[in-house]
Amino acid sequence: MAPSPLPTSVIGAGSYGTCLAIQLAAAGHDVTLWARDPALAAELDRTRENRVYLPGFLLPPSVQITTQLERAIRGKAIVLGVTPSHAIRDVFGRAASWFDADAILVNASKGLEDGTLLTIDEVYRQILAPRLAARATFLSGPTFAAEIAAGMPSAIVLAGRDPETTGFVQRAISTDRFRTYSSDDVTGVLVGGAIKNVVAIAAGVSDGLGFGSNARAALITRGLAEITRVGVAMGAQATTFAGLSGMGDLVLTCSSDTSRNRKVGLALGHGKTMAEILGDMRMVAEGVKTTKVAHELARKLGVPAPITEVMHAIVHEGAPAREAMQRLMTRSLRAEQD
Repeated sequence: MAPSPLPTSVIGAGSYGTCLAIQLAAAGHDVTLWARDPALAAELDRTRENRVYLPGFLLPPSVQITTQLERAIRGKAIVLGVTPSHAIRDVFGRAASWFDADAILVNASKGLEDGTLLTIDEVYRQILAPRLAARATFLSGPTFAAEIAAGMPSAIVLAGRDPETTGFVQRAISTDRFRTYSSDDVTGVLVGGAIKNVVAIAAGVSDGLGFGSNARAALITRGLAEITRVGVAMGAQATTFAGLSGMGDLVLTCSSDTSRNRKVGLALGHGKTMAEILGDMRMVAEGVKTTKVAHELARKLGVPAPITEVMHAIVHEGAPAREAMQRLMTRSLRAEQD
């Protein structure tokens, strides 16, 4: 078993970072929560509640707040990265020299890097010391922040290439309300967690247009096939996408009104522009950026990705939602396994 309590930290004080700080405290650890915004950090320290991103839940006494990145990294056994994916290279590039020799970095962000088309694992290998990058683990699955913070039962998957390290973190973060499964398919877990957000926007568009439950089920099913094709082309195991970071996360984020990415799609289906939608949003919907990257990645790999292609047209090219979605129904007929 992992020793408890451990000195841990969470880098990123959005809704998911805050809930994971609460979860680590529930697992018995001492937690430092890093917030980039000094005003947010002061509010968290004063009220013990993240009223901006996760209202209604108090931070336990074992959670300390800081804006000093070095303080959040040095001396920590486990560091959870929960920044938006586009901030990973900057934040952890600056922090790379502050990790202890035996520290374990756990990624809980979802996305692909714009421009490079790299997974978060590949970014880590470019910016971190080789041993730290090799022992990094990656957390993903069907988990909404408010339900974790409320102590509702959840299951999630932790992927890593070093079995000993993965098992250590698995034991350290699990509780009777937060069940963690292990995996050795880092690429599959990261691809599933990233591209499902694109499909979630598509499901929202479909619902916003009033296309009904049949269409949503079709998008989820064909979306899973699309994610699997891309992942396998990148070296992932096909079976990973039938698990928590694939089918599980996809079903949750496509069907729940809590999903930020689905909300983006709903607004598009209702006729709003992307500029209007982004102007109204306080929290990041990773699928907006990921749509562009996944579109470029699928083309680079030569993998058919019709849902991603249509979502790119709607989100980034301003194509009318109804006409663009109709393309999916008028594509040439083919076998289901194609």
